[in-house]
Amino acid sequence: MTKSQVPVLVDPAVSYGHREMDLAMSHLFGGFHSDFYDAYQSAFPLAERFPDRMKIYQLYYLLVHLNLFGKTYLGQVRNIVRQFI
Repeated sequence: MTKSQVPVLVDPAVSYGHREMDLAMSHLFGGFHSDFYDAYQSAFPLAERFPDRMKIYQLYYLLVHLNLFGKTYLGQVRNIVRQFI
């Protein structure tokens, strides 16, 4: 709350990365309702071929999860890497 009792939201994990990374992450573990992505595209259209780049962005997050949580994520990492070699 502000001093004037207005509620605020503070993002504890703020990122100054490319917005496509956030969207790729949102798709990685189930995604949001299609209305979210439609509204996002309407307000701030993505550059062409985002779906082609999405796996590259997801690779980063999967490598982090592989490092933190173990080989459960290894199959997903391998699948993405195989697409680009």
